[in-house]
Amino acid sequence: MFSNTQQFSNATKALFENQFASLSALSGNVVESVEKVVALNMAAAKASSEESTAAVKQLLTAKDPQEFFALVSAQAKMNAEKVQSYNRTLAEIAAVSKAELSKVVEAQVTDTRDKVTALVSDVTKNAPAGSEQAVAMLKSAIDSANAGYEQLSKTAKQANVTVEENVAKATEQFSQSVEKTTSQFAKK
Repeated sequence: MFSNTQQFSNATKALFENQFASLSALSGNVVESVEKVVALNMAAAKASSEESTAAVKQLLTAKDPQEFFALVSAQAKMNAEKVQSYNRTLAEIAAVSKAELSKVVEAQVTDTRDKVTALVSDVTKNAPAGSEQAVAMLKSAIDSANAGYEQLSKTAKQANVTVEENVAKATEQFSQSVEKTTSQFAKK
């Protein structure tokens, strides 16, 4: 069916080069995101160590049980706020990374789809007489694959929105629970 093997070879080479470039971009993005998470964790560990030492010293200076429990309550509230801040920062890193990954993948898929469509178009122009049915089946298969990708992409985006909404709700519920617990603890 291919009358020009050089054309097919060039198209295949271009697709592989494009995929390699996309893989490099994805790898760079993943490494950058991991670096951000490691830096966040290191900063959190250092801060936690310093703050724990200060908190223990503060608790040891409490003059009576009421002051001790007030200090414990204040520390619990501060720690809950720090956990929330950590989680927000981690979610931001993940969101930025996901957006960049999605952009690279969508660009790769679009570019590959366009190149394959152009190749099929060029090949079908040079198809020998009598191969119309095979050409129609090939075009139909490509159209079906493109439609399947579009549906998969829409479904993945909807699932992502649902997950983000659930995480936001869980974070809000956690915040409310912490507030309730610390306020009850402070009353004691």
